[in-house]
Amino acid sequence: MITFEKITQDLLDVIEEITNSNQSYNLMENSRLTRTKEELLNEYFDSSKQTETYFIKLDDTYIGLVDFLKLNPKDGFPWLGLLMIHNDYQGYGFGTNAFLLFEELLLKRSIHGLRLGVLLSNQQAKTFWESQGFTYVENRTNADGIEVEVYEKLYS
Repeated sequence: MITFEKITQDLLDVIEEITNSNQSYNLMENSRLTRTKEELLNEYFDSSKQTETYFIKLDDTYIGLVDFLKLNPKDGFPWLGLLMIHNDYQGYGFGTNAFLLFEELLLKRSIHGLRLGVLLSNQQAKTFWESQGFTYVENRTNADGIEVEVYEKLYS
């Protein structure tokens, strides 16, 4: 059964393991195969960032990460910053199941739309998000200066 658990700094090694199991994504995003603990601390535990980050758990096993911004002040939309499944667990439907559970949580919080950015070269992610009902909105440059395709899904 898929569940979510808020990340904590004492499990930074788990965050690093999940992140660095996705070397092709890291290469697309950062031009390197791996991320350092310092980078991950800054990304997920910087108090100036207003995101919520959770582990995706399969029973008692940490298999992924989901990062969420309830309201992006630049466009007034909630944003999914990341949904990442450990490489060893990809291809079994866990990403889809985690996202469906995440959507249920959004609706319980009265959130009726979601945006996300996909790296231009990440065709696998584009296919995945389109299969989840997202539609292309526009291209934008993210805070790191990387051009992404923005996708959106609205809930009634």
